[in-house]
Amino acid sequence: MNLPYELRLGWRYTRAGRTTRKNGFISFISGVSMLGIALGVAALIIVLSVMNGFQKEVRDRMLGVLAHIEVFAPGGAALPDLPRTLAEAKAHPQVIGAAPFIAAQALIARGEDMKGAVVRGVDPALEGQVTDLFAKNPVLERLQAGAFGVVLGIDLARSLGVREGDTVTLIAPSGQMTPAGVVPRLKQMQVVGTFDSGHYEYDAGLVVLHQDDAAKVFRLEGPTGLRLKLQDLHQAPRVAHQLVQQLSGDLFVRDWTRTNRTWFAAVQLEKRMMFIILTLIVAVAAFNLVSTLVMTVTDKRADIAILRTLGASPRSIMAVFVVQGAMVGVIGTWVGLALGLGVAFHVDTLVPALEQLLGATFLPRDVYLISRMPSDPQSADIVPIALISLVLAFVATLYPSWRASRVNPAEALRYE
Repeated sequence: MNLPYELRLGWRYTRAGRTTRKNGFISFISGVSMLGIALGVAALIIVLSVMNGFQKEVRDRMLGVLAHIEVFAPGGAALPDLPRTLAEAKAHPQVIGAAPFIAAQALIARGEDMKGAVVRGVDPALEGQVTDLFAKNPVLERLQAGAFGVVLGIDLARSLGVREGDTVTLIAPSGQMTPAGVVPRLKQMQVVGTFDSGHYEYDAGLVVLHQDDAAKVFRLEGPTGLRLKLQDLHQAPRVAHQLVQQLSGDLFVRDWTRTNRTWFAAVQLEKRMMFIILTLIVAVAAFNLVSTLVMTVTDKRADIAILRTLGASPRSIMAVFVVQGAMVGVIGTWVGLALGLGVAFHVDTLVPALEQLLGATFLPRDVYLISRMPSDPQSADIVPIALISLVLAFVATLYPSWRASRVNPAEALRYE
């Protein structure tokens, strides 16, 4: 018996079985196993694609506001030698943009409403070199030294109820000494514009003003740090380590992966756990093949006995049932791949339709940072999913197929 015959017989057992009630039930169980594998594979692909898209979307929106690398002096003090630090940083071949900045914490008040905010003093002429958001949005051009204008995140402006042209009060945390005690420093500022980064954390808590105005408000001699943009953002940890060795003076260097290290680590952990949990679902569906093949072997004992009397070896009998189980695994995996990729590539249209149909919002911006469901199918996830599904289906066929190869022809035909 040659291999093509074993393939044909295994395929025949896979698709046949509707002539009797018993055989029809076996075929039904086989179809359920196939459907279970398909749904498990599809669920794995969809979930991991959405998690990849979520991570990529949040990262890109973060980097629309954040720089790839930040160099800053300890204690929030001004950089001791900004020109030298700027020249040394730009000498690195990966650095394609650099801009000084001032970072501080403050309160923003409008009437009785008061919000905590991160204040960033920037050079409007250079900030577009390091952040994509302000490279595309010309709102920073409205910031003029000495005019004390501010640009607010869109959600911060809404929470304060202010628009362009309104006045807000910036309250610096470090006050000034008076005979009556420590009095916080207050400065009236005019809102000259807003920005929408798509990232709620920054849209609800970032205030941008001219670095000269920030230096006056916080009583600094100059910029407290330097923001750098790289050719390849994935090289940021390596470049940051190199800059620590190259830059003169006692400076701190922080790359974008460390700015939100806890968040990215949590997403990676969740992705691994979801992969394990959903792989178990595929495993359960794959091992349903055990019951399917055990019932098939029991039903086909007479056929097995006849094949053995015609000269088929135990190895050939085992191959027939391995092929039957493998066919179920292969078909289920391919159907799951098609279904999963079809949904993953159209999540951006399917989810809004479901939200409109159900009247619900799946991703509130203040909870999930972004408001739409992204998807990013990656071959690094899809290939292992397909291989694991096929391997589990193959392993599930081994024991029933081995039992089929051990059937005694005389015993099987005794009552036929």
